[in-house]
Amino acid sequence: MGLAAQGWTRRRTTATLVALVLLVGSTTLVNLVLPGWAYPVCGLVVAGALVAVARWAGLRSRAIGFDRRLLGRAAVFGLVGLGVIGLAFGVALAVPGLRDLFRDGRVDTSTVGTLLWVTLVRIPIGTVLLEEVAFRGVLPALLGAGADRWRWRPVLLTAALFGLWHAFPSLALVENAAVGRAFAGVPLVVVSVLAMLGAAVAGVVLHWWRHTGGGLLSPMLVHLATNSGGVLVAWWVLTNT
Repeated sequence: MGLAAQGWTRRRTTATLVALVLLVGSTTLVNLVLPGWAYPVCGLVVAGALVAVARWAGLRSRAIGFDRRLLGRAAVFGLVGLGVIGLAFGVALAVPGLRDLFRDGRVDTSTVGTLLWVTLVRIPIGTVLLEEVAFRGVLPALLGAGADRWRWRPVLLTAALFGLWHAFPSLALVENAAVGRAFAGVPLVVVSVLAMLGAAVAGVVLHWWRHTGGGLLSPMLVHLATNSGGVLVAWWVLTNT
């Protein structure tokens, strides 16, 4: 390996470690330290820092999912995914037995303003933007994912990290009525591990959307439909039934 290649490899390794430190620090701050209003601010700052780290490591825009030439294609695939998620939510609402899935104690039903804050600011910036930039953009590219070829090693590694990223949120899952009943008596640590495994599988699916769509906009739209759409449906169920 030549000196130039060794320098490139060291820079890529350093960038990966910096990205991981940023993410560990971010999830610790937003879950244990910062007030709720700072959640999207932290997400925006860390997402920007991750992109800067990726560019410092020599990654081009296409490698991390920001190729403007593929924006239209990414939008189309993302909108298809959004439609599929919307249809699934519609079916769940139409079947009374499935509505309990949305009786989630974590959803604040106090005011419409709170609902708009969560669905239009907190989730899109604090959750979707940061997680897609990190786990479908920067980290896979740093770990060797190709812009055009599907490579299982970086996909699975980043999916596993995406699962671990959900460690703190998984601890509150039992506040969902359906989850609480289904796992009554099961130790919280088991519920948490299962939730992280589920998030890891979702990470692979979202990466497929990013790969097929050719950019981060595809998984962003799917992710947004799932999270913000889920909150909207839960809010409707909790306030109307």
